[in-house]
Amino acid sequence: MKKVYFDSAATTQLRSEVIRCISEVLKTEYGNPSSTHAYGRSAKSLLENARKEIAKHLNVSAAEIIFTSGGTEADNLILNSCVRDLGVTRIISSKIEHHAVLYAIKLLQENYGVEVVHVKLDDCGHVDYDHLQLLLEDTSKKTLVSLMHVNNEVGNILDINRVASMCAQYDALFHSDTVQSVGHYELDLAETPVHFAAVAAHKFHGPKGAGFAFVRKNTGLQPLIVGGAQERGLRAGTEAVYAIAGMAEALKISYQNLEKEREYITGLKDYFKEQLEFHVPGVKFNGSCDDNKRSTYTLLNVCLPIPPEKSMMLLFQLDLNGIACSKGSACQSGSTKGSHVLSEILLEEDLLKPSIRFSFSSFNTKEEIDYVVGVLKTFIEG
Repeated sequence: MKKVYFDSAATTQLRSEVIRCISEVLKTEYGNPSSTHAYGRSAKSLLENARKEIAKHLNVSAAEIIFTSGGTEADNLILNSCVRDLGVTRIISSKIEHHAVLYAIKLLQENYGVEVVHVKLDDCGHVDYDHLQLLLEDTSKKTLVSLMHVNNEVGNILDINRVASMCAQYDALFHSDTVQSVGHYELDLAETPVHFAAVAAHKFHGPKGAGFAFVRKNTGLQPLIVGGAQERGLRAGTEAVYAIAGMAEALKISYQNLEKEREYITGLKDYFKEQLEFHVPGVKFNGSCDDNKRSTYTLLNVCLPIPPEKSMMLLFQLDLNGIACSKGSACQSGSTKGSHVLSEILLEEDLLKPSIRFSFSSFNTKEEIDYVVGVLKTFIEG
């Protein structure tokens, strides 16, 4: 059976160079980086070199990179400490954030009485910047803005520089989940005054279980996990040196190949869109995912003209044909609930139709797209 992986927004294939890097570290650098003997010092050196490599790509200080188990932990560390330790009493966010943010904010609202305000969105799910400014003009409460850079389901891109400048103007803290953008877009955090960001290695061909929080110097953030002095006291627990080394290697290669791979993947996305429009009359593209200036080049969220009684079988049929993709985000694939993102932006008639997220990487080909479009066409016409 032919196998096609179109689910890179969920997780990516490891690059061969990253596998080699991880394997070598597992074999040779097994010391605890907190130990003072030679084995520990060697592991510590590797850890700090990885930190410097990552910081270089974001144009920040190495001291501002705190290693975590991934984006979810980074989001939770930042959001919880902002309320618990930094005096935040109001959070401005949106209803289409990742659940790592939405659920964390909900708990903070319940446990600390934080005021949660949702910025308005347009019909495609983009932030209403005028409404955000209006919300920020109320400076009576210490405010944190939490808005993701690239939406994981429909790919909408936030004008992160504009939001960061607005937050600076009104003395608000700004946190952005950049899980879907780091490794795919250049981010100069020295120029963009974001206070906090969350990153996951497995979104840019690195290992799962590794990520980091960007924490701007002198913000006063405190740890969520305690027990040791690792990560400058901001995240206790022995670091996964092999995974962190793999993450640094993956990020380095991603930025070395960024322009070439972005052009190639954009071509795949555009070709997929053209083939769908030609072979599947009535297809729609959710959010602004068909506009590469307003949405990431790495995914298409497709609303297919299939009646509700048939749509339940679609993902099953795709899987039977060896095609990996997602209904909504992968984090929700085991849930019977619909996508909270699409529920906010789609009309009722389109919510009854199946929407599938196809996401791409440089490992994909046009031949794979032809195969997927053929399977979809056969299913719809059958």
